[in-house]
Amino acid sequence: MTKVAVILASGFEEIEALTVVDVLRRATIECLMVGFDPEVTGSHGITVKVDEVWSGSLDHFDGIVLPGGMPGAANLRDHEGLIQSLKEANEQGKSLAAICAAPIVLSAAGITNDKEVTSYPGFDKEINYKNYNSGKAVVIDKNVITAQGPAVAILFGYEIVNYLLQDNTAEDVKQAMLVPVLKNNL
Repeated sequence: MTKVAVILASGFEEIEALTVVDVLRRATIECLMVGFDPEVTGSHGITVKVDEVWSGSLDHFDGIVLPGGMPGAANLRDHEGLIQSLKEANEQGKSLAAICAAPIVLSAAGITNDKEVTSYPGFDKEINYKNYNSGKAVVIDKNVITAQGPAVAILFGYEIVNYLLQDNTAEDVKQAMLVPVLKNNL
């Protein structure tokens, strides 16, 4: 079974973290919230009990998701152990996904240097990249998935499912979550 870690640091963006966890779990992907403490409070004051406390390694995960939010993304970026683990995961070709401000974390690990990316507007100035795409909600370049921000969190989740499973699961989850109803009302 595919196993994914959503890494939570103090000040994370709740909708970006919890939406992805929800979508991945609906897709029957084992998705664990991993935090540096047993409980982590997001940027809007919501406290979450994590599934696993950071052990110093991400070796037992197939994919890693980094939610944005401030100062959450900066706290992730400044965690030396996480940066080293992301470098190792990238070398192994694991899926690395970051939304909103969190692409700064992948940049700090040197992962975005040769990639096309997107992020929350303005954070492009803090990311090293090959190409910045402000016109797409979600950008996939090899094993790296980046997204712009809170409003696209659900799309970000679907793209992670598509990348990891490469089957119809994301479409099935979209149907069950009534995405077609949205298309008729936007």
